[in-house]
Amino acid sequence: MYIKSALRALLPMLAFLLTGCGAYFNQPYQPQDARIGELTSKTEVLRELPAPHEKVVVGVYNFKDQTGQYKNLEAGSSFSTAVSQGATTMLVQALEDSKWFTPIERENLNNLLNERNIIRSTREEYRRNANTNQPTLPPLLYAGVLLEGGVVSYDTNIITGGAGARYFGAGASTQYRQDRITIYLRAVSTSNGEILKTVYVSKTILSQSLDASLFRYVSFQRLLEAETGFTKNEPVQLAMKNAIESAVEALIVEGIAKGLWTTADGGLKNKQLMDAYKAQKEYEESRLLYDRDQIEPDKKDALTIGATAPLLNADLPNQDFGFGGYVGYSRWLSPKWSLNFDFDYVYLTGGKSFFEEYMSPEVNLELNILPYDNFAPFVYGGGGYIFEIHSPDGEQTKKVSAPKAQLGAGFNIRLSDRIDFRVFGESNFTFSDQIDDVKSGKRDDFYYAFGAGIKYKLGLNKNSTKLNSEK
Repeated sequence: MYIKSALRALLPMLAFLLTGCGAYFNQPYQPQDARIGELTSKTEVLRELPAPHEKVVVGVYNFKDQTGQYKNLEAGSSFSTAVSQGATTMLVQALEDSKWFTPIERENLNNLLNERNIIRSTREEYRRNANTNQPTLPPLLYAGVLLEGGVVSYDTNIITGGAGARYFGAGASTQYRQDRITIYLRAVSTSNGEILKTVYVSKTILSQSLDASLFRYVSFQRLLEAETGFTKNEPVQLAMKNAIESAVEALIVEGIAKGLWTTADGGLKNKQLMDAYKAQKEYEESRLLYDRDQIEPDKKDALTIGATAPLLNADLPNQDFGFGGYVGYSRWLSPKWSLNFDFDYVYLTGGKSFFEEYMSPEVNLELNILPYDNFAPFVYGGGGYIFEIHSPDGEQTKKVSAPKAQLGAGFNIRLSDRIDFRVFGESNFTFSDQIDDVKSGKRDDFYYAFGAGIKYKLGLNKNSTKLNSEK
């Protein structure tokens, strides 16, 4: 019996591992042979770029780590650098893959010059001894463009988080951490030293861990303990390679836009590359550091409609949910502030003895805390007037009416350019103690309302302006 209960607790954790942990079933248990280096998502993009009209001879002296940063350890210190010191080699490889450049050796130029001197000396000596004419050594290629820059930052723990749960000794948890690497790449003309173009690329680096455990007594003095899990870290070298390849792609396309070079096919192919790159750039620049979409609203008016579930809190002992709805009109005063005019219908109940219908016109000032995000919290407050419209019990009593104030908060979810979905909760404070037909004590009656609705934006469709930075 105890073993069965332990298995029932363990099965959900195993299912949790099965759903998203491909790495869990590919754990290394023995040494692996050397393999050809992995490709990134940008490697194929570079290889599939259209051919250039003419390759550009470029030199890369030193594309270096400019952060001077060492690995962070929880305990102790490390003299290992946070990022790879082979960025120059990665950049040369990316230039070769693009087929737009002819990279020449400049990182170890002294070695090249020494070897050429050895060749000259050997040929000269052979020519003197054998009386033969040896061909002269061809001159070195010179670069029309130098590529400079490097890794300018490596930020650790820009965001961390996780989730977990434990119940009766059985539990599971997951954690994640995100780092960020940033590089700059610039093209410099060797004829006059002009900086032709500078591009900037950043790449996040994700680390994840998942574990599950079980701790339970299956019988007297018999304790069952089980645990499993794994940790997966995105290789920094692959992240840096991806960033460098993205920078090379950006340099090629922005160079085409500036007229520095062109594709072999010219006009139409150039435009296709620039249009695709521009759309991608606008999309990426519209997202903030934590990958949040930022879209500026381009409409000023909206109609709202929704349903509510009011809960009366007054003098009656019973508190039951009623039902209601609202229609309204919103006018944006600024991206963050809007003025809302609502007309609410509220059916309030209090057990079997009280149920009445009210109407309530309201005016609210709303603050959208994240106006450029697709998912955003908001708060609002304002005033209105509540009046009774019908009493189902048929009593011929004077209908209740009173001014009121309301304060609420909720979340707004952008579904499309025109439609938002909203959920909210609010407190309604009436300046009357007779909303429930009972006058008792000194406190006025009030009620809560929980609801959801749709906001439909009015006006002509316009191209939403993508933000280049956080407002």
